Amino acid sequence: MTYFPAFLKFDHKKILIVGGGNVALEKLEHLLDFTQNITLIAQEFNQNILDLIAQHQLLYSEKKYAQGDIEGFDIVIAAVDNLALQEKIYFETREYNCLCNCVDLQKYCDFIFPSYIKKGDLIVAISTSGTSPAFAKQLRVYLSKLIPNTVVEFLQQMKEHRKTMPKGKQRMEFLENKAKEYIQNWSQCDELKK
Repeated sequence: MTYFPAFLKFDHKKILIVGGGNVALEKLEHLLDFTQNITLIAQEFNQNILDLIAQHQLLYSEKKYAQGDIEGFDIVIAAVDNLALQEKIYFETREYNCLCNCVDLQKYCDFIFPSYIKKGDLIVAISTSGTSPAFAKQLRVYLSKLIPNTVVEFLQQMKEHRKTMPKGKQRMEFLENKAKEYIQNWSQCDELKK
């Protein structure tokens, strides 16, 4: 199965994570790079999750998951060891028309979490469609080293140019040339380091 690569806008999207262990922690850490509109439900949370809940003032309930808990959420992540519960949650999400990710049951995933690089506004997502998360992770590490940290400042400059220049062919060519020049310069710097 392959997944269509898309970037979701999380404005006004409510996310529920069911689970309080290490897998739930991993998903929470990824999501916090993009939103804080996250609620968690678990009978017990590990200390790292409790620390993030306090730090980001997230909503949470220390209780057993019950049918109907997903009502009002747009995205649900089932990060529990209980496969039967993951399956139950997935089928319940069908009734509420929300996206679901069951961490251990790929067939019950409307989406998967890619390995990604985030430097300011630059986000590079890498996926093997679940074939080898280890490869996606190693490729992320490799590519992350290639992208200079100056990309944050460069993209901020590009954003300002887009705001201040009138739309049209001249702006498009100017921005295209700036991007091409920036990438060529960073490629040349990499060559000099070798």
